Amino acid sequence: MGRAAVFDVDGTLVDTNHLHVVTWWEAFRQAGHEVPMHAVHRAVGLGSTDLIAHLLGDDRDKSRDEELSAAHKALYGQYFDRLPAFRDAGRLLRHLHQDGWTVVLATSAGGAELSALRRAIDADDAIADTASADDVDQGKPAPEPVEHALGLVGVPAERAVFVGDTVWDMRAGSRAGVRCVGVLCGGIPRADLEKARASEIYDDPADLLASLADSPLA
Repeated sequence: MGRAAVFDVDGTLVDTNHLHVVTWWEAFRQAGHEVPMHAVHRAVGLGSTDLIAHLLGDDRDKSRDEELSAAHKALYGQYFDRLPAFRDAGRLLRHLHQDGWTVVLATSAGGAELSALRRAIDADDAIADTASADDVDQGKPAPEPVEHALGLVGVPAERAVFVGDTVWDMRAGSRAGVRCVGVLCGGIPRADLEKARASEIYDDPADLLASLADSPLA
């Protein structure tokens, strides 16, 4: 039976969380909403509709959700040709692949955005499959993205580890019955990840790669 290393992408493998903060903040501003950047940061990792609902509430004008999402996509899309992967992100995935792990991505990104992220990581030879926002009905913190990722590669939850940078990642992985590993490079405090049931926490992909022998991915 194989084993799967499931990875979130934004804020985990690619340094994009603060780009999302700024572009969501600007999309909200253009639509007449004052949303503090720190609040946007805590919501990054949710799918677009869930992020808007989390920040604006259920009493918002839901008919404008698509407009807000489109504005964010247009603003964020300006960075597609220069998204920066975290140091050793690609090396980490290749090392795990060579060690016999099946590497699969579970991300809220889809379409052109996901393609840009994969170009930034530059490790397609190590990635077996991807569960994207286009593939599931419910995004994180629901378990569906992680469950779908495991289904794609035929690995049970007890044979998998999920690596992410947000509370939403940890909740999704925990609900899917997968051991969760947190990274701090997305900007979420260690205490928040621990509270959300991260079993181990590392600074970034480079730190995880250097610590693999003593990690859940040993």
